[in-house]
Amino acid sequence: MTGGRLGANFLSTYEEGIKREWIIGNGLGGYASSTVIGTGTRTYHGLLVAAPEKSPGRLLLLSTLDEEISINEEIYKLAAHKYSENVFPEGFNHLSEFIRHPFPLWIYRPGDFTIKKKVFTIHNSNTTCILYEITSQRKGALLKIFPLVSSRDFNLTARAAYISFFQKASPTGVELTSSNGFTFSLSSNLQYHPDPVWHYNLEYDTEMERGLNHQEDKFNPGYFESKLEPGTSRFFIAASTGDISSLTLEKVDKHYVREANRQNLLALDSKLMEPFALKLLKSTDSFIVKNRNTTESTVIAGYHWYSDWGRDTMISLPGLLLIPYRFEEARSALSNFSIYCRRGLVPNTFPAFGGEPIYNTVDASLWFIHALNRYFAYTNDFLFLSDIWDTVSEIIDNYCNGTDFGIGMDPDYLIRQGPQLTWMDAKIGEWAVTPRAGKACEINALWYNALKTASYLGTLLGEDISSFESLAAGVASNYEKTFWNPESNCLFDLIYRDECGNEVKDPAIRPNQIFAVSLPYTMLSPEKERAIVDRVEKDLLTPFGLRTLSRDHPLYKGQYHGDAMNRDTAYHNGTAWPWLLGAYVKAYLKVHNNSESSLENMRALLEGFDTHIEAAAGIGSISEVFDGDYPHAPGGCIAQAWSIAEILRAYVEDVLGIKP
Repeated sequence: MTGGRLGANFLSTYEEGIKREWIIGNGLGGYASSTVIGTGTRTYHGLLVAAPEKSPGRLLLLSTLDEEISINEEIYKLAAHKYSENVFPEGFNHLSEFIRHPFPLWIYRPGDFTIKKKVFTIHNSNTTCILYEITSQRKGALLKIFPLVSSRDFNLTARAAYISFFQKASPTGVELTSSNGFTFSLSSNLQYHPDPVWHYNLEYDTEMERGLNHQEDKFNPGYFESKLEPGTSRFFIAASTGDISSLTLEKVDKHYVREANRQNLLALDSKLMEPFALKLLKSTDSFIVKNRNTTESTVIAGYHWYSDWGRDTMISLPGLLLIPYRFEEARSALSNFSIYCRRGLVPNTFPAFGGEPIYNTVDASLWFIHALNRYFAYTNDFLFLSDIWDTVSEIIDNYCNGTDFGIGMDPDYLIRQGPQLTWMDAKIGEWAVTPRAGKACEINALWYNALKTASYLGTLLGEDISSFESLAAGVASNYEKTFWNPESNCLFDLIYRDECGNEVKDPAIRPNQIFAVSLPYTMLSPEKERAIVDRVEKDLLTPFGLRTLSRDHPLYKGQYHGDAMNRDTAYHNGTAWPWLLGAYVKAYLKVHNNSESSLENMRALLEGFDTHIEAAAGIGSISEVFDGDYPHAPGGCIAQAWSIAEILRAYVEDVLGIKP
């Protein structure tokens, strides 16, 4: 098993096959995704999940293709669907190999036939292509491929009673228009035959486990067909929201080569040589998309369900865009969020690829200043720095004077904020699982870092930075005495006022304090920084991330699974997050003076993700979260931007020492 290659031992049973998924993006926020055995286990799974311009969100259009080969009385079915009583058919019994890179490839061996199936998306187009290479040793075989389609929001399920399709057929394909107004096409070098049939009550195992709607109906408008001669035959089927009527096998082959070359160029442009770094780099591309309102670059926070989030974009920007030398897109992403800055707040999220941005975050603006500094370190782009400087000033002015959501600076120079504004923002109804209203340790570490960063960048531009230096000195004079907890020899996580107005210092040991050591500008003594790293290592470190709460806390939940209540309760109360390892690695190396042994320790820690990337959860990527308890099962999104970005950044910049 190498290079995202899975053998029959991972594919021969339904239970094993559905544990592993794949996803490839199209540069617009759409994608193709499923399990490695082709069974959809989520509402999000589909071969064409599009992000059309006129749609407020992403739409599932082509769910899957059911292939079968018949000869004499034998019928070999390659599909696998889950119904309430059984799995039928069980095409994974014929599946011998799955290979992830450069694009998903399945090798089936039913009887005397070998079928190689490739799936790829065309960049910056809502188009998915499926290529087939079929080797037959027998005469008289017949290939049929049945598309199962829908036309719905990718978060939801659909029933036959509530949706219908009009089809305009041709010998090489079909244009489908749904009753909810969306049109898409299927095209092929196979012969198309209209033969409409509904498939009822397909089940999604993952949605059932999550306590969500998990049954739906799929429409089969007809089938594609061809006789198979002895030897090798090649076919394609393409699905798109655009006009693909002129596609030929030769053109699809050219698209495939172009997409594979584009992936190879990303690796070459990065100048990286280390195998593990290149493996991580391959995972970055799907997250980088175009914002549909501004056409600027932005970052999908995670697949399948996230859109572009400000905090996630800024944290991910160095790993996703700077290390791969995608400087133009990095500049575009910073510009995109700068355009929407309001009262010193960059957006928390652009919802569902449409609608007005939502601003409920205290740290995205501070991470924005940090990301801008890293961009400048890589590019020395004085012109862009000058163009965007007003946004930096606006952020600091509004944080000083007070802005929305109770965000503002107190007389002690520290920043306070209302509830649900930090990255620990889970809510269940009106209940805030981790409210964190008050003064948070990482927010004020970011505040100091932002002020010192602004002072540095402002000096380069010839700006008056005296106020920034004065503010930073004020923060530094109060941070340690406010947040240091001598009993646990680390930082209090949060300072707040109770209902009676009394000051409360939350001693919960959480990973947020690691940023007081890892950021470029910090305030604590080397001894206290070392104490924080030691505490985090002892209480929070796992092989796949930092726990969000120490195990001896009464609210600790070490497993992230089940329905929304169970998952959201554990989300920031014990679940381990890979992205936090980026800060941990930097802090660990700092307090150990980048010694040879510390570098080896951190290399081993990060390379521990190798097996996960190869054969667990989202093949070729890193999951959003892991259980805090052993064996640290993955959960949440199968591919998370800041998980990949921070592991890659830490590995390249901190362990390999490749820095601007």
